[in-house]
Amino acid sequence: MIKEKLNFEDEQTKLKYRHTSSHVMAQAIKHIWPEAKLAIGPAIENGFYYDIDLDYHITEEDFPKIQKEMKKIISAAYPLECFTLERDEALSYMEEENEPYKVELIKDLPEDAVISFYRQGDFTDLCAGPHLDNTNQIKAIKIMSVAGAYWRGNEKNKMLQRLYGISFPTVEELDDYLEKLEEAKRRDHRKIGKEMDLFLIREEGPGFPFFMPKGMIIRNHLEEFWRKEHEKRGYSEIKTPLILSEELWKTSGHYEHYKDNMYFTKIDDMDYAVKPMNCPGAMLTYKRKLYSYRDFPMRIGELGQVHRHELSGALHGLMRVRTFTQDDAHIFCLPEQMREEILGVYNFIDYVYKVFGFKYHIELSTRPENSMGSEAEWDMAENALKDAMESAGADYVINEGDGAFYGPKLDFHLEDSIGRTWQCGTIQLDFQMPQRFDLTYTGMDGEKHRPIMIHRVIFGSIERFIGILTEHTAGKFPLWLAPVQVRLLTVTEKFNDYAKTVEASLKEQGIRAESDLRNEKIGYKLREARNERVNYLGVIGERETDNKTLTVRSSKEGELGEMSLEDFRDRLLNEIVKKEL
Repeated sequence: MIKEKLNFEDEQTKLKYRHTSSHVMAQAIKHIWPEAKLAIGPAIENGFYYDIDLDYHITEEDFPKIQKEMKKIISAAYPLECFTLERDEALSYMEEENEPYKVELIKDLPEDAVISFYRQGDFTDLCAGPHLDNTNQIKAIKIMSVAGAYWRGNEKNKMLQRLYGISFPTVEELDDYLEKLEEAKRRDHRKIGKEMDLFLIREEGPGFPFFMPKGMIIRNHLEEFWRKEHEKRGYSEIKTPLILSEELWKTSGHYEHYKDNMYFTKIDDMDYAVKPMNCPGAMLTYKRKLYSYRDFPMRIGELGQVHRHELSGALHGLMRVRTFTQDDAHIFCLPEQMREEILGVYNFIDYVYKVFGFKYHIELSTRPENSMGSEAEWDMAENALKDAMESAGADYVINEGDGAFYGPKLDFHLEDSIGRTWQCGTIQLDFQMPQRFDLTYTGMDGEKHRPIMIHRVIFGSIERFIGILTEHTAGKFPLWLAPVQVRLLTVTEKFNDYAKTVEASLKEQGIRAESDLRNEKIGYKLREARNERVNYLGVIGERETDNKTLTVRSSKEGELGEMSLEDFRDRLLNEIVKKEL
């Protein structure tokens, strides 16, 4: 019988494919090391993994042996057969198989649960599915890495070995994925950040990044851009304290829902918290005076530094840190202004991402299990977001149950130059905090009413956005952001005076230029500047000095040839003003 080709674009199909792949890997491991104990083996966004309890320490040298056994299992075309057992039968079965982690999982299930298993050849696993029909449907599979992982993510439990893998319907797709992984390694912002001397993270402060002078240039220009664009759109800027009373966070609901990620301290025997979010501070600024309906909408922005406790194993360069600056804004508006304000934020986010050359997609995250507020309020908020996106003609997908505890949200996922996605911007609609903080205004009827509150970020986090932008551009930042826009390279020291004159002329126009006047070979200077990803290189020798010109090389376009200083300067200024990519 001819099998229909798998539609790997379908998320459910992809889940089946990679879930089955994890079972194939676990079966291979059991064949090689029968004493191995199996924990869990789910499909994940970029592949699959299986957690193994095994005294033998698996290393990369073992991968070919495991993969050889996996290929045998795939070639055998074992059908995946599902069967169910009552809870007591399932416990006895897993106890007989000497699988203590499966026994623990079964014990956590309800007494009346009917428990499913999947069998493929001589291998059976506790599993809810879904799976492919047989193992031979897997066409390309590879073990990627091995790492330690605590059972159930609890550091008090035993450390297991977690093997990560990836699989695709064709060898070509696997090869393409591996090629992109290599490109991602070359673009790793931690590597580029070190080479360009942008930032550093020290063991004295894990998750607390230091920004170096060149990194601060990028950061400051991003913040300057943020401020100018917000001013154009009628935002006012505030700054709220890093530390505020613990009671404030109980009022906001963060203490109840988020305290495990917060830092606390005592001052004068009083309990305080280091802010993980800027919202409660914005509430207090609102409450400083009385308002009427004529004062709305109010758009309040803040580049607010926040601190959140992240597990050490989750920290990753600038992408996952313990302190970062959110480009926050809180919009207070009347119910009838809500749709227009959401549209305004959407258009603002769309504009900013286009400046940086990012494509994106939008997800609407709906009510989570731990939500605050009534179902009617949530329905109203979710419908407002849907109406705004539909009126803008913007496509979006529903992400069920992933909203913030105080309201639904629109999340903007950027796509970078090698196809990876990053969640950055968000628009969150909030009916809860105005109630909790008793925010009011006087309406046309002379009565007290509550404003609607919109939370939003565009960059998401300045630190993370710099990390994403570093990888997106491979360190070749747009000229307006580049730490060093021009480096002048002299062929020999006798041309240093002209280089200094050119440098001074460029700096007068606000161009970030520097000269390499060292007595080194020009080839060495060129290689070093290219490694530092300087946007423009101007070589100065005898001809250039006599003609008052430069021989110019662009990091993006290659050799541009000999140019007059005036033409070169005008080219740079035009590129900076237009924020060209």
